[in-house]
Amino acid sequence: MPPKAKPAATPLPSVWAREQRTPDQPALSRAAIVREAVAMLDADGIEALSMRKLGARLNAGATSLYRHVATKDELMELAVDEVAAEIRVPELQDGAAWRAAVTEAAAGFRATALRHPWLSSVLGQAGLAYLGPNLMTYSERLAALFTAAGFPEPSRAIDTVLSYVIGMSTTEAAWLTTVARSGETEATFIARLMPAAQQAAAGHEHLAGSYTDAAAITDPVALRDEKFRYGLEVVLDGLALRLPK
Repeated sequence: MPPKAKPAATPLPSVWAREQRTPDQPALSRAAIVREAVAMLDADGIEALSMRKLGARLNAGATSLYRHVATKDELMELAVDEVAAEIRVPELQDGAAWRAAVTEAAAGFRATALRHPWLSSVLGQAGLAYLGPNLMTYSERLAALFTAAGFPEPSRAIDTVLSYVIGMSTTEAAWLTTVARSGETEATFIARLMPAAQQAAAGHEHLAGSYTDAAAITDPVALRDEKFRYGLEVVLDGLALRLPK
């Protein structure tokens, strides 16, 4: 009997794993689709993005979009990579200055994540987004920074910092999205929220005091910046212990 033919391999579920088609509508390029998708995500969030709505914004049918992007998941991969181009990672000229360089890189990621509040929450769900050219470049620069700093396992040090930055950015972006939906300033929203928070914390010995102090918040932006810096310093203190003496 002739040998059975091997079943065809299942295509990898990523836009970066397949060849890009030649556009049949020059004005409707993948780049144009992604730019408009990012604008929609920034304005209305993930829930509001659909291929149908995106097609309407571009004066094109969903079928035309599918010639460039096969699924919404692929579109999210492309959107993540698009905004990753905004994140800057400094070159390390002096190994002794690694903390300042990592702090700058972390702050750059946070700033990008707050400009695009949907970013942090989808990074872990965006398929094989890390195969995108911008994210590859970002990862390469981080690897160069941590290698120049002298870390024996740079990838693990990078994972540690990114876990902190992504976690904090996700929480912060969600909070700012809630504030934006209220139509109020952050300070006004906090002032209106505080009585309910204090009531909820009443009777909780270790929480009640913190909400009493929070009632005096006059500069919430500075407070968020300080919280981020504090946690990052703790992470970097721990990583410093991993450097060879």
